[in-house]
Amino acid sequence: MRETDQLIATIKRQLKLQGLTYRDLAGKLGLAEPSVKRLFASGRFTLERLAEIARVLGFTLAELTHEAAQAEGRLHLLEVAQERELVADEQLLLVAVCVLNHWTIADITRTYTLTVPQVIVHLARLDRLRMIDLLPGDRVRLNVARDFNWLPQGPIRMFFLRQGMGEFLGSPFDADTETLAFSHAMLTPAAVATMQVELRKLRQRLAELHDDSRDAPLSERQGVGLLCAMRVWEPAAFTALRR
Repeated sequence: MRETDQLIATIKRQLKLQGLTYRDLAGKLGLAEPSVKRLFASGRFTLERLAEIARVLGFTLAELTHEAAQAEGRLHLLEVAQERELVADEQLLLVAVCVLNHWTIADITRTYTLTVPQVIVHLARLDRLRMIDLLPGDRVRLNVARDFNWLPQGPIRMFFLRQGMGEFLGSPFDADTETLAFSHAMLTPAAVATMQVELRKLRQRLAELHDDSRDAPLSERQGVGLLCAMRVWEPAAFTALRR
């Protein structure tokens, strides 16, 4: 991605994170909304305009440029030590999940029995784990990509298998917002590889819908879990009948 494209993508992402629309930005810049839309469509920003937008977003131009440069280098896979520390402290894990879902400190303390100082302590720990940057004013910059993966046989995966899997599946899945389906097929290795690609696309689509939903008030959003699993498998009862 070109540097200018990275910078524009970062501006758009920050607008979403801060709940600002093009109309809001236009008002703060003293421009008409169509003018702002044309700027983003053309990508032709002057340095002065970029500096103005950076100030609106609470950054210097240097900080915004740094954010853009770091965007593509964010973590897609945690280290074992990072995962282990997360699952060892339920409050830390809770704050991490909330932050990754772009909750504010006020959102967290309104919803859970944590105080502001407690949340800040956990944010500082996440900063030390390099998952976030804790900025002045208790602002948070994520260093973890939305589509990061669990380590195979790592602490988070094992935590989910031990404690989360049964709880997640312990539902009749009969509500309008729930789906449980199981399909079976006989596939060639090439077809299996194709299906793996499709599952990755599905996860990416979930991440995109998550981003699209950020502007809605927290009261209008709800946590949705999507479990994707595929393996070569035969029921044990069938295997017992093999010659």
